[in-house]
Amino acid sequence: MTSRRWNDLGERIGVGAIIAGIGLVCMWLGGLTFAALTIFVSGVMVWELVRLLDTKAPAVGLGLGAAGLLFLAEVLPPAYALPICLLPTFAGALWLNKRRVSFALFTVLILLAGLGLFYLRSNYGFTWMLWLALVVIVNDVFGYLFGRMIGGPKLWPRVSPNKTWSGTLAGWAGAAAVGGAFGAFTAAGPEVVPVSIALAMAAQMGDIAESAVKRRAGVKDSSSLLPGHGGLFDRFDGMLGASVTLLLVSPIIGFPPGLT
Repeated sequence: MTSRRWNDLGERIGVGAIIAGIGLVCMWLGGLTFAALTIFVSGVMVWELVRLLDTKAPAVGLGLGAAGLLFLAEVLPPAYALPICLLPTFAGALWLNKRRVSFALFTVLILLAGLGLFYLRSNYGFTWMLWLALVVIVNDVFGYLFGRMIGGPKLWPRVSPNKTWSGTLAGWAGAAAVGGAFGAFTAAGPEVVPVSIALAMAAQMGDIAESAVKRRAGVKDSSSLLPGHGGLFDRFDGMLGASVTLLLVSPIIGFPPGLT
């Protein structure tokens, strides 16, 4: 039983390291390179989403359309971004025969997440983009490791049967540690810690929401693009929740926290 619990760890680490390396380079370079990453990932996620919701819908076309809309949202002035990001709502009404609400909701969130990441890197630099990425990654890694080591009561067994309370709390603790480190080594101060925990919670909600879509579709992974991880939707569902939450609450909390 124990060996089965960890039999995918090597593959997950190898593929995860490659993904992290590509993401880190793109974050460091910023500009068009990072914009291209957000557009590519968002387009693929919409493609995977459509395949989960309606196998007869034009997944490739809708994925390319979403990528094109995000490109426009990132290059045009911010005032134009909101109607652009809401356009997929009507695309779903045209092209999907079922689960249109799920398509509209998730596609808008995917585009807003990509836009939020682009704004974060453009406006606040590499340091704070790295902070968000580490909050999501550490939350995910701690949840995976401690959830499997400790086990215990399930968080939401009907939707995500592998998630435990032990892993959930460990993820929050890991995010708090990341926030504490950035608070200590930047001028932001301790306010980064509770914000980091909140974003870890949002990341977990993004993960659970994606799990609900997959469970309704009767599949384990959103696609098979990433060995050991499933698809990009599986890999970036946490970043989806955290990025959208940060985009929405930044004007309220003042960002970076403690500096404004």
